[in-house]
Amino acid sequence: MTHPLSIGPHAVTPPVVLAPMAGITNAPFRTLCREFSGGKGLFVSEMITTRALVERNEKTMQLIRFDASEQPRSIQLYGVDPATVGKAVRMIAEEDLADHIDLNFGCPVPKVTRKGGGSALPYKRNLLRAILREAVSGAGDLPVTMKMRKGIDDDHITYLDAGRIAVEEGVTAIALHGRTAAQHYGGTADWDAIARLKEHVPEIPVLGNGDIWSAGDALRMVRETGCDGVVVGRGCLGRPWLFSDLVAAFEGRAEDVARPDLRAVADVMVRHATLLGEWIGDESKGVVDFRKHVAWYLKGFAVGSEMRKRLAITSSLAELRAGLDELDLDQPWPAGADGPRGRTSGNNRVVLPDGWLKDPYDCAGVSEDAELDTSGG
Repeated sequence: MTHPLSIGPHAVTPPVVLAPMAGITNAPFRTLCREFSGGKGLFVSEMITTRALVERNEKTMQLIRFDASEQPRSIQLYGVDPATVGKAVRMIAEEDLADHIDLNFGCPVPKVTRKGGGSALPYKRNLLRAILREAVSGAGDLPVTMKMRKGIDDDHITYLDAGRIAVEEGVTAIALHGRTAAQHYGGTADWDAIARLKEHVPEIPVLGNGDIWSAGDALRMVRETGCDGVVVGRGCLGRPWLFSDLVAAFEGRAEDVARPDLRAVADVMVRHATLLGEWIGDESKGVVDFRKHVAWYLKGFAVGSEMRKRLAITSSLAELRAGLDELDLDQPWPAGADGPRGRTSGNNRVVLPDGWLKDPYDCAGVSEDAELDTSGG
């Protein structure tokens, strides 16, 4: 049993957070995860770019719509310009758009890092400080947290400096993904780094992220690192019931592990696709958006390659349901469905702006176009 996690005035019990994932953690998926958790935990929106928010980009404004049952409402922002980040945070606070703001400094995607954003940004210590200062001052009573990686690569580690800057600027909590940007999602997450960060910034909660594929992994991370909570990303892809496992484990019921048969999984798939259609306002578009989830949900089940392909090109709920009903729905949860899922490939080269690594304090060279128009990464 762990202590409750406090994010400002919000108690997160058990200390479990859904990691923002572009194109995945929209309102429908958050709804599913929250239902399985019994409303416990914290579920963060997709990454929102501050410029798109300030400009009230139509797609962005939809991405920050929360279901009435979502409490607290959590938005993750991505920005590289202190002034724009400040404007976005003030807009959220003044218009009551969310109850908690998380800042993304962990995205390793080349289209983000090549402009100096995401996991490239903490290398520029003064720029990081300026962004955090603007965010915290603009947020008023709203808690501001941040998510980051260990650094750019093994020769440019930034997380300890970044953690100290965060504490000094009034950040409420830090989440650390135990990989560098160069690792992307490959290799093994360095949980020792999470332990070192916890020792380095004892003043605020530290959350661990990386290689949590089961509730047992989450308990082990807390036990081995001393972190105050866990952030779960790829482990719940096609498996939103992982949150029921996590709640059970943190409440001392580690034996309560969800092992749905294919019939139960199929029902969740249809519900997920239905929620997407309702959220988008178009059933067909919802089913098309759901396609990316099909392989994750069916991992390990005996489905057959032709049927997998067919289910991944459906465009109506009736078509999806009919295809699923052709399967042997009495199949029990397969042993091969546990463990890693989602992206696993490493990438040894981080794309950075010219001269980025020359001076860790110089802020020059980050331009407005480092922000994408819409959420990504």
